[in-house]
Amino acid sequence: MEGVADIRVPGIVVIALTFAVAMVFGVVTLPDSVPPELGYLRPQWVVLVLIYWVIALPHRVGVIVAWSVGLLVDVLQGDLLGQHAIAFMLVAYISESLYQRLRMYTVWQQSIIVFVIVGLSQLINFWIESIAGVAEWSLWYLMPSVVSALLWPFVFLILRYLRRVFNVT
Repeated sequence: MEGVADIRVPGIVVIALTFAVAMVFGVVTLPDSVPPELGYLRPQWVVLVLIYWVIALPHRVGVIVAWSVGLLVDVLQGDLLGQHAIAFMLVAYISESLYQRLRMYTVWQQSIIVFVIVGLSQLINFWIESIAGVAEWSLWYLMPSVVSALLWPFVFLILRYLRRVFNVT
């Protein structure tokens, strides 16, 4: 562990790389043999990473970073420009306003809050897509929030480990 701790990587690089990996996970396509309904079970990786960094380092990652990452996701996924930016800004604002409370909860209790925050993000994206006329409502639309909440403990532990190993402050 001491050999790993000697590695000097700027914190901003670690944060940017975690967002980049989350974006890659977000755009990886499922094989054609998989039913399309299973696509709704994909977690919101970028939102999970955003929530973690806002909770862990609210002085470095906040609404401006969320807006920037949201625009990148819009361009990457070919969605309406600003759609994810608006949703991510709201996610960052809520996470930043609750970060002291969230730190006091266990990881499983945090999962409940993550479920609500990701669900709100999904609803904002649906609302924007429905205004543009590109989405129709189904309950499958909220499944990513359930899967994201179930994966939150693992994402939290992995990102906390990276933050400690690379001494991101």
